[in-house]
Amino acid sequence: MSEDARAAARRTARALLDIRAVNFRPAEPYVFTSGRVSPVYIDCRKIISFPPERGRIIADMAALVRREIGADKIDAVAGGETAGIPYGAWVADRLNLPMLYVRKQPKGFGRNAQIEGDIRDGWRVLLVEDLATDGGSKHNFINALRTAGGIVSDVLVVFHYGIFPQSVSSLREIGVRLHGLATWRDVLAESRAGQDFPEDVHAEIEAFLGDPDGWAARRAPAKA
Repeated sequence: MSEDARAAARRTARALLDIRAVNFRPAEPYVFTSGRVSPVYIDCRKIISFPPERGRIIADMAALVRREIGADKIDAVAGGETAGIPYGAWVADRLNLPMLYVRKQPKGFGRNAQIEGDIRDGWRVLLVEDLATDGGSKHNFINALRTAGGIVSDVLVVFHYGIFPQSVSSLREIGVRLHGLATWRDVLAESRAGQDFPEDVHAEIEAFLGDPDGWAARRAPAKA
């Protein structure tokens, strides 16, 4: 990881902590759409209400695109419904590129039924989302963009959990790279440095990060 990437990760982690987007609830774990159970949750939607933090994060997202992908290798930016739409719009604006958004479900008929905006055959499209856990939800958006004639080889998120290997491998299998500004490891390191949570909280988070499936299994309700 480059020094620029490390600095962006620290800034993003600090912003998420400062705006209280980092939530910890081990006694009543969060259950994600995928069915995964977690004691921690990042609410990236909160960022949209904090202009200074939002501006810095969007600047870092645009810088990541230029550094790791190449802005000249993208013809349009697409936000995934719904949380990815504002980030897609802001990143597109920073890069001076057309913006699209992708619906979760088709509306109407034809190959563009899930796409809003003007997409053209052969356009190289960057999919932008707020976060990635195991990467599963990204496949639907990627398939919709490809069906509409777009070429998708990269996904960009503000926050990547970074603890589920399939979040990277499942996308790699369909020819897509996942890019994120920060992971849970970055948030944990920044929180410890700033003493945002007590150490017992940090230890519980670290236990989850080290073995998320084991952590969930140990807290599953006993079967009758």
